[in-house]
Amino acid sequence: MGKGKGDVKLLGAGLSPYAVRVKIALNLKSVDYEFQEENLGSKSELLIKSNPVYEKIPVLLHGGKPICESLIIVQYIDEAWSDIGSSILPCDPYDRAVARFWAAYLDDKIFPTMRGIGMAKGEEAKAAVVKELKDGLVLLEEAFLKSSGKAKPFFGGDEIGYLDIAFGSFLAWLKVTEKYFNIKLLEEATTPRLVSWADSFCKHPAVKDEMPNTHKLFEYAQNVVFPMIRAAAAAAK
Repeated sequence: MGKGKGDVKLLGAGLSPYAVRVKIALNLKSVDYEFQEENLGSKSELLIKSNPVYEKIPVLLHGGKPICESLIIVQYIDEAWSDIGSSILPCDPYDRAVARFWAAYLDDKIFPTMRGIGMAKGEEAKAAVVKELKDGLVLLEEAFLKSSGKAKPFFGGDEIGYLDIAFGSFLAWLKVTEKYFNIKLLEEATTPRLVSWADSFCKHPAVKDEMPNTHKLFEYAQNVVFPMIRAAAAAAK
């Protein structure tokens, strides 16, 4: 059994990369928790009560107190269980700031650009978005080399850290995006260290059982997510 401080419950969805972030952080700290699967089409009273501002997942309940937003939750877990396992955030203040910068870059730039592929109107526009995304991944390759050094497997060094969790939680969605649009985003030619990192990350004991099944995720994306993106693109015309 893992260690914890009081009752811990996670409100989330199994296919949500944001909920995956929290699960991985809890696993790294060996925290026992209850997972409540949320139906986002019919949100539970507990979710609405716990996050009345946004009414969205994930929400971590620790001793009955709610913490919202995935990266804020990851930081909270690192601080609340600081005596267990390795630190998720870097110990050095500058390194922490850099990790937070790139995590924000992922959420503000990389992941919206992934969705933007489906909203592109025509092959030329799609190619432009794909190029933008690949250029962003090259920047992350450079950030990886600076933060991990030449021989370390993770952004966090020898162990998974904050930026690994922020990026790695989306790897299943990245694979689905590649398959659906018949493109390659992480490539040996342009991002060799990220290719190796992604393999190491997905095999990590704290991660491997939390990553969504790619086949199940592809079916969900094909039948639900990408049609919604196309509809939004059509409405924007």
